[in-house]
Amino acid sequence: MGSEETKIISLEEASKHATKDDCWLIISGKVYDITPFLDDHPGGDEVLVLATKKDATEDFEDVGHSQNARDMLKDYYVGDIDVNTLPKKGQYKPPSSSGSGSEKASGSSSNNSVMLFLPILILVLAYAYYYFSKTDKVGSHA
Repeated sequence: MGSEETKIISLEEASKHATKDDCWLIISGKVYDITPFLDDHPGGDEVLVLATKKDATEDFEDVGHSQNARDMLKDYYVGDIDVNTLPKKGQYKPPSSSGSGSEKASGSSSNNSVMLFLPILILVLAYAYYYFSKTDKVGSHA
């Protein structure tokens, strides 16, 4: 009759449970199997499934859940998350020449460039259209 050992669960293991039929969430360092609660969740089941495969603490806190909702989590407790398997928050990862890190960095950089360039391109095209449509009218009356 010893004390129960807390089960330590890696992010990889918790991430395997990311469907409507098998849904685990990581909230405040603890892992919860909230599958039985999906149908009863006031915000719908989709929002819960979208919060899988990551630390959902911020998502949970941003909604402003009641104390009752917090107390209900105890019923779904599976174990504690292995914090060493979670990505470090606020840690800058400089682009490297190896694989996915640099691809991810350049992908977001090119995305930012497109977001900056697109409105300028639209303005240039709009001006060109205005300019050329105006000169066509002037030329046709001559």
